[in-house]
Amino acid sequence: MFSSSRLLRLQRLAVPAGKRAIHDLVTPVPSKPIISSGIPGYSAVSGHIVTVFGCTGFLGRYVVSKLGKMGTQVIIPYREEDDKRHLKLTGDLGQIVPMEWDIRNEQQIEECLRHSDIVYNLVGRDYETKNFSYSDVHAKGAQRIARIAAQAGVSRFVHVSHLNASHNSKSKFYRSKAEGEELVKEAFPNATIVRPPAMYGLEDKFLTNMAYWPMWWQVNGGQTTMRPAHVIDVAQALANLMHSTQAPGNFSLPGPVTFTLEYLLEFVQSVAYLPPSHVPYLPKPVMLAIARLAQLPWFPMVSPDELERRYINDADVEGDWDVFGITPGQIEDYALGALRRFRSADNFTRPLVIPPRTSVA
Repeated sequence: MFSSSRLLRLQRLAVPAGKRAIHDLVTPVPSKPIISSGIPGYSAVSGHIVTVFGCTGFLGRYVVSKLGKMGTQVIIPYREEDDKRHLKLTGDLGQIVPMEWDIRNEQQIEECLRHSDIVYNLVGRDYETKNFSYSDVHAKGAQRIARIAAQAGVSRFVHVSHLNASHNSKSKFYRSKAEGEELVKEAFPNATIVRPPAMYGLEDKFLTNMAYWPMWWQVNGGQTTMRPAHVIDVAQALANLMHSTQAPGNFSLPGPVTFTLEYLLEFVQSVAYLPPSHVPYLPKPVMLAIARLAQLPWFPMVSPDELERRYINDADVEGDWDVFGITPGQIEDYALGALRRFRSADNFTRPLVIPPRTSVA
């Protein structure tokens, strides 16, 4: 038998660290109550269960990391076994739950989100394949996920589109993004639509691609304007949505500065100490013909539609960063970390040299 003093000590040990209060209880309608506990951080319990479709992509891995640091249980649907292994470390023990899925399998989609109170859809493709067109992924796939989420009683649905989504665009990619927004709204009327621009960061396909293949960015005389944003800023904005009860509507997240392609290429070459490209600016029909030939390898270097998008200026819209409590960073503050690996050994430790913004629109 335990003594009364020892029993008292055991009872005290059983009490969780940190008392729960009324502000720890959130009851989204019509979902279950959400009760947070513990000191905020990696090992806390936010009370939320979140599903992130598209978690293995560039933006998805940072969204999962941000959610995991809040003590959130995150369901990570995956297609390839090895694509999701690195996400296991982004949350505490048992908080990152992998589940296999296919965007055409409604039963698997329902299994991935049936216990979640928030669902993020980050699924996207840069190029089409024989199995998946842009519409299959950005429109029909997004509609399917939103419809199943609504039927399962999910209280929040966040859909990531693109800053340049438009039904009138010359790009099939942008048209499918606009179609996806409409279909998601029909299936889940209170959905939150987030429109980020091209994103840069470690392992990106933006600055890294400019360093590897500058010729694919030497289009339109270098006068195409872009408003890139840092991927971590966009991921933090999406993660902050978890704390709001509802945020229906469309929100644009353009970068703080508008650049021309000519300036961005000069910027990448200056930061990485790369020699300037001597490939001339070729006419658009010639570039598109080369892009069609680039489809022959198993992994296309660039698709014709992707090249077409580099002739389209980013939308001139006001940013909604304040809604998410984020101040977007400047590209000069992050570029060195993403581009230093392209420097030679002699230039690796040289200071950062940034060209003046003479080519900024």
